This record gives sequence, C-alpha cells and structure tokens, in this order.
Amino acid sequence: MEKGNLRCEANVSVRRVGEEKFGTKVELKNLNSVRFMQRAIEFEIERQIALIESGGRVSQETRLWDERAGQTRVMRSKEEAHDYRYFPEPDLQPLTVTAEWVEQVRSLMPELPDARRGRFIEQYGLSFSDASLIVRDKALADFYERAAAASNPRGAANWLKGELLRELDAAGRPADASPVSPEELGALVRAVEEGRISGKQGKDVLLEMFRSEKGAEQVIGEQGLAQVSDAGEIEKIVTDVLASNPQQLAAYRSGKEALFGFFVGQVLKASKGKANPKIVNELLKEKLKAE
Repeated sequence: MEKGNLRCEANVSVRRVGEEKFGTKVELKNLNSVRFMQRAIEFEIERQIALIESGGRVSQETRLWDERAGQTRVMRSKEEAHDYRYFPEPDLQPLTVTAEWVEQVRSLMPELPDARRGRFIEQYGLSFSDASLIVRDKALADFYERAAAASNPRGAANWLKGELLRELDAAGRPADASPVSPEELGALVRAVEEGRISGKQGKDVLLEMFRSEKGAEQVIGEQGLAQVSDAGEIEKIVTDVLASNPQQLAAYRSGKEALFGFFVGQVLKASKGKANPKIVNELLKEKLKAE
C-alpha cells in the first residue's frame, strides 16, 4: 500500500434469511482497486442470489472481475474446499463490528478528501481541479486553509499551486516543512493584491522567502521593492516625463497611440520600477488627453 498498489481476493457466499450456514463460497481473484472490489462483490452477491432464487446451484469456483462487461466471469472451478488449502489463522480472533463502534470511529475521523474538496469549492470558490490538487495531501490542504485565512482564498490558491509548490517539489519538501509559512504566504498575497509590489516582484520575493526563511514584509523592505502608490508623487513623474519628450507627445496626440507604451516605460524607469503600473496608466491616459 505504501507504493499505491492494491491486490485483493474476496470470498463471497450468501444464505437465505433464517439460515445459519452460508452457501457455497466463490473466490474473486486479483481485484486491484477498491472500486473494482466493491463493484465485483456487489455483482457477485446479486448473481448468487438470482441463481439460487431461480432454482440454480452456486458452484465452488474462482472468478475474475471483468470491468468492461461489468460482471464476474469464471476463471477456474474447484470442487472441494481442500482445493483452496484453507487453514485457520491462529493469530486472528473473531471480530464483531457493532453499529455503535462504527459511529464512534466515524465521529473521530478527520474530514475526508472528497468532502474537503467540496467544501473548498463552495467556501473558497475554487475550481474542481484546483481543489482536487490541494486536497491530495492533508498537510497541503491544512497549509492552504491557513494561508486563505490570512489573505484572499483565490489568490492564496494561485500562489500555492503555482510558485510555492514548484519550489517545494524542487526541494523535495512537504507542505508542513515549507520555509514559507502559510501566514507569510498570505502576507505576500496581500502585498501583491494591494499593489505594493507587482506580481513579477512577488515571485522574486517568494524565492527569497523560501531561501532565507524571512517574512514577506522583511524581504520587501530589505530589497526596496515597495511600489510607489501615491498618486501625487507619480503625477509629478508623469508630468516631468511628458515635458522631457515633446516630440513623442506631439506624435502621440497626432494619432500615434502606440507611443503610450513608451511613456509608461519612461515613467517606470524614472521611478526605478517602483511606480504602481495601474496608477501610471490611469494618470498617463488623463494627461495625454489634455491639450
């Protein structure tokens, strides 16, 4: 099971209501998944019941599950029980499972992946594929929930499944051994969504966080990456850029609107890449329209 493989051989027999002894046993061979095992057992129970109720007789045999046909089929017949070489297992005592015990176990079980995926889709607005990726591992799902609580759930999912998982996989580390904590990933997501750093800068910040185990704000401060979002300060830079490029300004206003990118680049260059691009675009559009 540690390799993700399963091989099961199930013995199925039925009895009429009120009878104490089970009927003839049939062995289902080489079932290699829980789903196949369930479907094969259910089919074989129904097959034996139908055979007995129609007046037939269940043969002692080994059968295989045919997934394509959705039924069991005969592999080989065995006339006597000794053909199976059965013997009692001395270390296994009889086990009686009560409904109360089942409910007790169920109450102690953690939230299972299917249920958690459904909750992530409903509660956090994740897509089926994103939720499936995150709940594939309990530690990863726990990490995500803490990051989502510290930021925007959608943004936390995007950064987790993209940038952070890439680094974790490359380092061979599970989510619960990440040098970037869920809360710090949330802080990075907030910094990007608030416009204090760009998405590209955010990727660089995350790499440094992963390498140094420092927090998002500490890395942003140390690298001087915080964006300028003060409209008044950016407006001064925009005014200076337009004044320094009269020929390009005249050409833009005469119809060469492709020069808009040139002005954006000049403003970002003058601000050493720190001016908030959204505010830069808004102010440039406003200034370039003015005569």
